Amino acid sequence: MDILIPILSLGALGLLFGMGLAIASKKLAVETDPRLDKIVGLLPGANCGACGGAGCFGFAESILSGKAKIDACRVADDRIKEQVAAVLGRKLQKIAKSVAVLHCNGGKKVKDRFLYQGIEDCVAANLVLGGQKECVWGCLGFRTCEKVCPFGAIKMPEEGLPVVDKDKCKACNKCVLACPKKLFSLVPVTHPVYIACSSHDLGKDVMAVCPVGCIACKKCEKDCPVDAIHVIDNLTVIDYDKCTSCGKCVEVCPTKCIRKRE
Repeated sequence: MDILIPILSLGALGLLFGMGLAIASKKLAVETDPRLDKIVGLLPGANCGACGGAGCFGFAESILSGKAKIDACRVADDRIKEQVAAVLGRKLQKIAKSVAVLHCNGGKKVKDRFLYQGIEDCVAANLVLGGQKECVWGCLGFRTCEKVCPFGAIKMPEEGLPVVDKDKCKACNKCVLACPKKLFSLVPVTHPVYIACSSHDLGKDVMAVCPVGCIACKKCEKDCPVDAIHVIDNLTVIDYDKCTSCGKCVEVCPTKCIRKRE
């Protein structure tokens, strides 16, 4: 009998607390949009953060609140985006796919000016006198871009220059942000011509350290039939609003630093 009273008391308290929690869960419950789970289920689940959201769940919330556009997801294909648009009752506005482009043509063609023995990372190497390469504008070759790419779209071959697989690239922008030399940019696949150089040095100084850099000769500028390419501050710049990708600039470039993606 002495044990029964405490047991009954604890049982009654447990029942009372349980009822209190049940009532509180209903009163304090946060209502969620039923479309949220549907959208999360449709998204690829990569959680790469390229959209600017906190993973796919955060991106789904941003879509529902109108803070993000459906097309901001770099990983999802058009079929998935159309399904998300259908859930929201919206029409998908498609934009041209972009891919990362490397604005450097040097690699192992450019010699080292000193022996770097630090951390094999471009950011770390760049802290030491701007890196070990004789061209202070070019790729340092320590694969930082390859390491940060969540889709395996960047590989570093023996030539010591990163190569982007346009089919794997999702234009997540991580290589653009990671490169200390700012050698990557995102260019629509509809514009295959690009400048594989970032040097603003005078032509003679470029040739002294890199045989495949832009020497600001202006041959491309003179031969462009649509006035889409100009040399600005010793570096060739393409106006993609005018460029027709005819490839004339690629043909006349003496150092082959103007390239056309296949």
